[in-house]
Amino acid sequence: MLLGEYEHTLDDKNRLTLPARFRQDFVDGIVVTRGMDGCLFAYTRGDWDTLVAGRLGGLDPLSKEGRRMQRFFFSGAAETELDKQGRVGLPAALLQHAKLDRDVVVAGVHDHLEIWDRDAWRRELAEVEGSAEHVAERLAAQRD
Repeated sequence: MLLGEYEHTLDDKNRLTLPARFRQDFVDGIVVTRGMDGCLFAYTRGDWDTLVAGRLGGLDPLSKEGRRMQRFFFSGAAETELDKQGRVGLPAALLQHAKLDRDVVVAGVHDHLEIWDRDAWRRELAEVEGSAEHVAERLAAQRD
């Protein structure tokens, strides 16, 4: 399970050094794609395959929404390997999507990493912390 948040910086070649805590999880490769809420998602190859098999691959290509979600995730995805220093190169289109410059936050979110612009992460976290109890109550009520 991927947990925790870590502040990092992109180097001059738009490479992100993954936190040491996560590197072992990605020895078989990494898939980085557009994420929701203005960040990037990064999956191990196995978790990416699980996401595709369980959610994305089952979207109906005859449905407009299904096509849009497949385009969103697949066309922006980059499969790569970490280099010997634990770095991953981030393509320009993904940097633009998440408005990443130099200062980033890498957050472990269960089965994937989220890569955020540091200031955007702080705004998101403030919003999450301000609404978490209300969201938890609504989700609990849905289970009843």
